[in-house]
Amino acid sequence: MPPGPLSAWITFFKHWREEVKMAKVTHEPVKKAMSRVRELSADEEARRMAFVRERALRDEVSLLNQARREGEQKGEASVLLRLIECKFGPEAAEAHRERIERSDAETLLEWSERILTADHVEEIFHAA
Repeated sequence: MPPGPLSAWITFFKHWREEVKMAKVTHEPVKKAMSRVRELSADEEARRMAFVRERALRDEVSLLNQARREGEQKGEASVLLRLIECKFGPEAAEAHRERIERSDAETLLEWSERILTADHVEEIFHAA
C-alpha cells in the first residue's frame, strides 16, 4: 500500500505495539494517537479501567446473545404448543408443555416441522 494517511492508520491499528514500525509513521494524527496510547499505557489506573471496560463489553455481548437465544427458545416453544393445541387439542399441548419448554430452539424447530405430517401427537417427538 502506498504511503499516506490510510496506510498510516492501518499501520497504527495493526502494529501499535511495535516501536520500530511506529517510529516510521509520519502522519500527525496517527502520531498523536500513538502518543495518547503510550500515555494511557503508562498509567496503571488507566490500564486497569481499560481492562474492566473491555471485560464489561464482552460480558454485555455474551448476556445479549444469551437473552436472544432464550427468547428464540421461548418463541419456538410457544409456537409449537399453539400448533399442537390447534391440531391435537389443548390436552395434548398441556401433556407435553414441560418437555417442550425444556427443549432447545433447534429441537423445537425440528418438532414444529414434524407436526405437518404427524397423525398423532407422539409422532412429533420421535423421528420416523
